[in-house]
Amino acid sequence: MVGPSRPQIVLFGSSIVQMSFGHGGWGAILSEVYARKADIILRGYYGWNSTRALEVVDKVFPKDAEVQPSLVVVYFGGNDSMAPHPSGLGPHVPLTEYVDNMKKIALHLQSLSDSTRLIFLSCPPVDEAKVRQNQSPYLSEVIRTNELCKTYSDACVELCQELGLEVVDLFSTLQKADDWKSVCFTDGIHLSAQGSKLVAGEILRVIKEAEWKPSLHWKSMPTEFSEDSPYDLVSADGKQTVNSSEWTYFWEEQWD
Repeated sequence: MVGPSRPQIVLFGSSIVQMSFGHGGWGAILSEVYARKADIILRGYYGWNSTRALEVVDKVFPKDAEVQPSLVVVYFGGNDSMAPHPSGLGPHVPLTEYVDNMKKIALHLQSLSDSTRLIFLSCPPVDEAKVRQNQSPYLSEVIRTNELCKTYSDACVELCQELGLEVVDLFSTLQKADDWKSVCFTDGIHLSAQGSKLVAGEILRVIKEAEWKPSLHWKSMPTEFSEDSPYDLVSADGKQTVNSSEWTYFWEEQWD
């Protein structure tokens, strides 16, 4: 553990989480926005479903941990929503079991501390044609349809409303983009930089609008080591230094 201690924001999910620091990913965007304010911690597991996540949630988030996260962003559902394989193997999880798994995950995370906040991400859409086109010769056919994705997304949103949790409806969010199938994905499933911008924007919006105390909106959080210093860059008139601790000009997009 390095210091000083910062609030922890944990990203917990399957491949869309594991890959969120690549391709201009939404995890990388959050890390940039929360630099010097909070630590973004990645717990992403490619190919996982909600059943497998439930099996390890108490290991990833032990109740007796000395420090508990301030926020957990949870995403499972894409793999759960895949059509079942005839063998009974594979990541498919029946809808009722998926909802039950996600509820148990939510209740465990809520039990960590009174100040641990949650945001769930629902199942996004896919580019069905591209998914079929990208079939691997090493894997059985992956059947992903937007009909199934929407069913699992709606179920996640409904569960969050029932539990009073914040949720980002990814199925709707990504389809707001013009030509979303082309611009939001790298392979028909995983997010491109443009898709990640939409996800990051929605997460930041939810955090800003949530009535959490203390607020976890990045502008409301203290910046580490932000005091003025004679070692800062010198102003153009040469008479003083300029504090750069809050500068964001280098961001590709100015986030609110």
